[in-house]
Amino acid sequence: MKILHTSDWHLGRMLYSKKERQEEHTAFLEWLLKTIKENDIDLVLIAGDIFDTASPSSTSQKMYYEFLVKVRAAGCENVIVVGGNHDSPSFLNAPKNILAALNISVVGNATENIEDEIIVIKDNNGNPAIIVCGVPFLRERDISRFAEGENYSDRSKRINENIKKHYKQIAELAENKRKEIGKQIPIIATGHLSVAGGHRNEDDGVRETYIGNIEAVGSDIFPDTFEYVALGHYHIPSKIKDHIRYCGSPIPMGFGEAKQTKCVYVIDYTEANTIKTIEIPVFQKLESIVGDKDFIAKRLTELKQSSSSVWVEVIYKGDEIFPDFSSWINGQTANSKIEVLKLQNRQHLNEVLTRNDTTDSLDELNAFEVFDKLLDKVNVSDEQKEDLKVSYKEIVEGLSIKE
Repeated sequence: MKILHTSDWHLGRMLYSKKERQEEHTAFLEWLLKTIKENDIDLVLIAGDIFDTASPSSTSQKMYYEFLVKVRAAGCENVIVVGGNHDSPSFLNAPKNILAALNISVVGNATENIEDEIIVIKDNNGNPAIIVCGVPFLRERDISRFAEGENYSDRSKRINENIKKHYKQIAELAENKRKEIGKQIPIIATGHLSVAGGHRNEDDGVRETYIGNIEAVGSDIFPDTFEYVALGHYHIPSKIKDHIRYCGSPIPMGFGEAKQTKCVYVIDYTEANTIKTIEIPVFQKLESIVGDKDFIAKRLTELKQSSSSVWVEVIYKGDEIFPDFSSWINGQTANSKIEVLKLQNRQHLNEVLTRNDTTDSLDELNAFEVFDKLLDKVNVSDEQKEDLKVSYKEIVEGLSIKE
């Protein structure tokens, strides 16, 4: 049996709340169906965060259900979907009985009966071939109860211990199930949580899974019973151990992931136990341009010459004051396929005076003296300093501020 591990699709996600990702997601799902067919995949594991919000749009829902219908035509007979922290358990679970008729198993959340998470996948001859412990995102209310008077440390310990207990119990149940079957078939598991050793970026949109930022759990929570653990939640592909992996998101969640290689994993139990990484193509180019004026201009010129569609963030980090930064960028990208989604001007005008910068109190300084001291602090050139003083004087006088 061949298994494909994917996660964190985040259907419906927008980039900086302004840019739709629908075309990228559509292209990814088409590529995924093609990959499933070319690699003779028998089981697709989706390890949580199928949607970006608990109330996905009709467009996102359509993409999800169309994929589930088409996956059989691609030759894959089995799909397992587990809920992530972005997903609504009730929404995922609503059609589970209907989807079960298509060999699509859905585990939106943990229930009182942990055996609901155990799924036996059969081969083409109807014989049990693999046992999957389809563990979804474990919400705190599903695995433990708040204890009155406990502190942060106690709470963290309680949550971690109950997550470990959940995996221990389901591993034992899976082993018993394998004994009943009477055949040494593989047991694998899913998880949607923060595991130590996983990687993330500042702008990846990953939410902390528990209030209070409970730290990541150790990989020792997964019993040796599991021959593979398909993780979701972090968007960067990460190998915690050879058999415990995050496959990451299929498209960059932010510009911090623009240079990352996205992938899915194929776990092959047909002959020898192997894990293959399949790289996902780039469906929309993203680039972060950080530097001074000359560097930014050079890179934008190179992108224009490539004539390819690219979304960029531009962060100015030059020493000189750059007051017309936004209009300059517009001029640089005019008549091109470059779309600027984020501008940031980290110039010295964002500086403020502190007590260490002057022996005088602000009450003893007028508006022009404060500005002079700030110019001295940021160390701009004399030529630019005089221009700024003239502009500042015009602003102050325009606002009718009296000395």
